[in-house]
Amino acid sequence: MADTGASVGIDLGTTYSLVSILDGDRPRVLRDVHGEGLIPSCVSIGDDGVILVGAPALARATTHPSCTARWFKRDMGTDRKIELAGKPYSPEALSALVLAELKHVAEQALGTQVVEAVVTVPAYFGELQRRATRDACEIAGLHCERIINEPTAAALAYGLHERDREAKVVVMDLGGGTFDVTVLELIEGVVEIQSSAGDANLGGEDFTEALVQLCARRWQEELGAKLAPHSIGWARTRAACERAKRNSSGGQPARVALTALEFADGKRRDVETEIAAQDADTAWTELVDRLRRPLQRALRDASLTPSDVDEVLLVGGATRMPLVAQLASQFFGRLPLRSLPADEAVAMGAAVQVALKRGDAAVTDMVVTDVAPFSLGISTVSFVAGQQIEGVFSPVLERGTVLPASRVGSFATVQDNQKVLDVKVYQGEHSMCADNQLLGSYTVKGIPKGPAGQELQVRFTYDLNGILEVDTTIVGSGKTQSLTIEKAPGRLSASQLAE
Repeated sequence: MADTGASVGIDLGTTYSLVSILDGDRPRVLRDVHGEGLIPSCVSIGDDGVILVGAPALARATTHPSCTARWFKRDMGTDRKIELAGKPYSPEALSALVLAELKHVAEQALGTQVVEAVVTVPAYFGELQRRATRDACEIAGLHCERIINEPTAAALAYGLHERDREAKVVVMDLGGGTFDVTVLELIEGVVEIQSSAGDANLGGEDFTEALVQLCARRWQEELGAKLAPHSIGWARTRAACERAKRNSSGGQPARVALTALEFADGKRRDVETEIAAQDADTAWTELVDRLRRPLQRALRDASLTPSDVDEVLLVGGATRMPLVAQLASQFFGRLPLRSLPADEAVAMGAAVQVALKRGDAAVTDMVVTDVAPFSLGISTVSFVAGQQIEGVFSPVLERGTVLPASRVGSFATVQDNQKVLDVKVYQGEHSMCADNQLLGSYTVKGIPKGPAGQELQVRFTYDLNGILEVDTTIVGSGKTQSLTIEKAPGRLSASQLAE
């Protein structure tokens, strides 16, 4: 970690990203040379082979969709490759380009080198996604000082000037690609997170995509022509549906009209359709149901009912859709608050966390806690009616545990003279490992000879960044072995980071 240079807060978003600082006692989003604070999370390869990031890349999303990447945040922590102009890019590499652009914006605005950042992630990001975010920071030349959950960041921004209050608050954070619900309690400057739930694959872009599918079906029925996915025709329709989304969700019909739209058969047609509010509501029925489930789960985990909640805070650009406020009002029986800028609230909270890390006088009386969004455990064997069942999920650290935390689980060998033990680490809530996500595995060797039932202790240590360390100790010998996270799926190797 460098000794000199500035620290900033970064909201690395699915659709747009921002960088911020605490200016005096108020968070401030930094602007680029054009006065823009929202930097599109978009990367494109220009005709001359130059990599474009931000607004110039977004401008090519409609005209050059095959050379442009968006929404890659959803693929963080996976081994998926996005091909641009014939070259494969990992989600971490693309995110690193966006982070480097934010670093550049901050350095221009501050007139000094930026070396550290607090970076926000969805509360429902798991271990692999959080480590991938740290990898992206490293590639971009940033030391990731802390990873903080997006709703927690929004709560910090909200609580900065509400330190004399006591209230139970629900933060609904609907961005371009993710949805989080966090239940927290404000008590005289203490922001205590009680539960988090969410959907890492639900955001405003899904509502846009539903309208694109609606238009594509109508035109196929009316014209007998299909739209080719990922084509220029599809990209133009998506841009038109993004505009229609804002209008149709306000109760008024929205018109989608495009001239010379290219279809899969190569022919161009002038097309037009009207999307009534009822049509949009029907197209979004499943998505709205998916919004309700995390709300119900977060309250259940916090042992609260909707009537127990004092305030509901909406953050994230997609909460501008009236249906989100309507859902919140119906669910909680009260109007939600928009006291913070929807697009900037998370970045503002990241700046507050930066100030907390460095002991800024403006936040000396603030404290924030957070909780584990998933249960973490290992694969074990159970015996039922004399039958051996493998792949049973045994949690060691439960969802909702206040962080940082360290928990130990005791397990035993199942065979006489068992010499090795394969420790497979999972995150999730299902009783069977096959329905959870594998984080990594390693082999414990050197178990002393003896009958089945020799004790082994598995310790899970989960820090405030949501980063997990696993140690297994053979009780009989005292020997301890640790999980090598770098071998987890989607994790970049040291050589890949250096490329």
